[in-house]
Amino acid sequence: MTATIAREMTLEEYLQFDNGSEKNYELEDGVLREMPPESDLNQCIASFLFALFLQQGIPPQCIRIGTEITVTGGKVTLRKPDLMVLSEAVMLALNGASRATIFHDMPAPEIVVEVVSPGKENAVRDYRYKRAQYQARRINEYWIVDPQLEKVTILTMNEGLYDEAVFTKEQTITSAFLENLKAEALPTVAEILQMDL
Repeated sequence: MTATIAREMTLEEYLQFDNGSEKNYELEDGVLREMPPESDLNQCIASFLFALFLQQGIPPQCIRIGTEITVTGGKVTLRKPDLMVLSEAVMLALNGASRATIFHDMPAPEIVVEVVSPGKENAVRDYRYKRAQYQARRINEYWIVDPQLEKVTILTMNEGLYDEAVFTKEQTITSAFLENLKAEALPTVAEILQMDL
């Protein structure tokens, strides 16, 4: 379960917030939420996908871990996805920025990846709230990598709404983004989740 700091914050207050700790936070509907540390498996999955995108020819500076993005919520919301692939337009918008934050007036990233952490609260956040927020932000693809349910869900933008494709176990993942790259030797879900079959 995530801890919250009860006082409501504005975006400006969040951007200035520093309590001197190494803790990871997201701003959700104006409330600062402490996010639990990532599990080793989640870190390994994000690293695997980072390497996959590199192998497909995406420049390393376009693949981000720890970059924040503002999204639509009841109140101000900033998400920190596990991994993003940025377009050239986003790279230009971030050039020289003092903080790796993609604001509403900037283009959206190409792909956002969330690796689902254990617990119902985390699953609801990734499958429901973030899905709606990333769709409203018009992010072309949202990947939900779920080690607990042993599946990868790829949501692809189609006329303002997400189409959903679910891949499990030994299925090879495919997506519009990977097809545009003319990607070869794509991984299976088991490889992404580092499952022993």
